[in-house]
Amino acid sequence: VAISPISPTIDAPSRSTTRQGDVTCVGDGYRRVMTSADPDSSVVTTRVPGDGLDLAALTSVSIDDTDRPLAICVHGFPDSPHTWRHLMPALDEAGYRVVAPYLRGYAPSGVPSDSCVQTGASVADLLALHTHFGADGRDVLVGHDWGAPIVYGAATATPDAWSKVVGLAVPPGGAFAHAFLTNTDQLKRSWYMFFFQHPLADMVVPSDDLSFIDMIWEDWSPGYDASDDLPHVKDALRDPANLACALGMYRATFGDGPKRDDYSANETGDPPPQPLLYLHGTSDGCIGPEVAESARAMVGDNVTIELVAGVGHFLQVEDPAAVNSHVVEFLT
Repeated sequence: VAISPISPTIDAPSRSTTRQGDVTCVGDGYRRVMTSADPDSSVVTTRVPGDGLDLAALTSVSIDDTDRPLAICVHGFPDSPHTWRHLMPALDEAGYRVVAPYLRGYAPSGVPSDSCVQTGASVADLLALHTHFGADGRDVLVGHDWGAPIVYGAATATPDAWSKVVGLAVPPGGAFAHAFLTNTDQLKRSWYMFFFQHPLADMVVPSDDLSFIDMIWEDWSPGYDASDDLPHVKDALRDPANLACALGMYRATFGDGPKRDDYSANETGDPPPQPLLYLHGTSDGCIGPEVAESARAMVGDNVTIELVAGVGHFLQVEDPAAVNSHVVEFLT
């Protein structure tokens, strides 16, 4: 995406109406896409055209009410914005307008022509969304898994644009990186990151209807029935070009995947300066709760770390009542 990471701009689309299968796109400042697959009537789908890249997103019905502050909810891997289906109505009820984008490369968002999917690129996408929706400094960020470092990066890159930040499942600061060097249990949990560096992953992950993703969800959120989530995840990654982008985030971080200097500037790894709530499941099979505990000594007084009992990695869908309560109480 040809977007400045500090002062992003988005070209306004022309007014038009098109039909893509069962999806209708209507252009009027931005295109709104309505589909019968939406999880409930309070969530619609929005496509924000960027400079060379379209970002698709779910939005609350209040998205046009600029009297409300904006909340951007960012998913990770292997996931889709539909896992925010419980939090989005709660945030809407609390007075926010909400947008939950599909990360670049996750269908129906576009695949970048330069194949650049490093986290700093998604930081630039969030800043572009912020500008596009006419937002201001009252706004908040919520990120899970890859979405967590992405929102940390956005909050650090433009600190005056955001009032509060929420992270889930990947702690702020250096705790996760430190665990690679000091915690062999965590190194074992993170085996997939190193597997993704090998071309074999391009054949294994998509095989048998992406059963690799079923395994990941089972391992990371033990006992959780993901039947409402996995179809959306697989739809976002089934095309080889989309899956290459998802794996490319790991290759850019741990290997030789494409990077750009302007995007890398958004990847300081520092905890953001705003008040930050961090939530982590005590049964997380991806990043152990001891890693979240170790983060306490690596962050400032602006960060609150809470462990949520009895849930794993995808805690926002495993116990939405608890997560919604923590998040809404913190933000309001």
